[in-house]
Amino acid sequence: MSTAKRQVDSAAISALAPVAALIPIWLIAIVIFWLPFWQFTDVSYPLFAFASLALGIVLFSKSVQRIFLARLLSARKPTPLEAATLHKSWRKVAQANHISTESFVLAVVDSQDINAFASGGHLVVVSSYAINELDERELSGVLAHELSHHLGSHTVALTIAQWLSLPILLLARMGFILQRLAEAISNTFSSKLTALKFFGLLISAALTVTSSLFVAGLVVAQALSSAVGHGSEFQADQRAVHMGFGNELLTALKRVNDESELGDRQSTNSLVVASHPPARERIAQLQVLLRTEDPFR
Repeated sequence: MSTAKRQVDSAAISALAPVAALIPIWLIAIVIFWLPFWQFTDVSYPLFAFASLALGIVLFSKSVQRIFLARLLSARKPTPLEAATLHKSWRKVAQANHISTESFVLAVVDSQDINAFASGGHLVVVSSYAINELDERELSGVLAHELSHHLGSHTVALTIAQWLSLPILLLARMGFILQRLAEAISNTFSSKLTALKFFGLLISAALTVTSSLFVAGLVVAQALSSAVGHGSEFQADQRAVHMGFGNELLTALKRVNDESELGDRQSTNSLVVASHPPARERIAQLQVLLRTEDPFR
């Protein structure tokens, strides 16, 4: 088997839809950051916006993903015991694809769900529960699926969207904080200065509308991300089958499905989330793919 190469799957193209939805609201957010900067420099808004966007390229650096992006996703470095478990399964996947085990960054998120996701160009995050509960074969299947996201370039648009979301999320949070502050000041002086109370309530309402606008942009982008996420999951499953880890992934998904039906340890971060097809649908497709790959199975 030759060394696995990165390609641009159709799911990677459709994943640009959430990015397109974020850009208008991002341009508004960047104006707010540019205005104070403009007071002391001659940098134009187009140049400032372009530089802000270009700075996101650093997120595709493996070292930056290890330090910054992992923390942004609330992930951490594996403990020695977790690293031993992860690397045992990861080594099999890397060898099957003729890639170096050091080509990607493995991180852990503390969660009581069977969960894993890929981000950036090199980051693979696995939940602590998955590491502890899945056996070596099942964990290999999950890791092969996440590697498939990277090889299909599914994570490129996701990383861009994460970068665009940062200033929007920051301004939304600042807006709600200032809104509560304006309300508090208004209520404090309401008995003394009616005009000040009215002005405070006006500012509070304006901040609420502005913050809600930013939040709405994030919600729309998330909805689009969930809508296009199904295709990328099916394509990653198919690539995992071609790697030779279809049965391992199938077993892991069956365990996810069993826990889902029992109502045990489910949250928005599990493998069965809104942006993923239901586990039973993925299981059905995997079974078809495996029969196609091996008609005598």
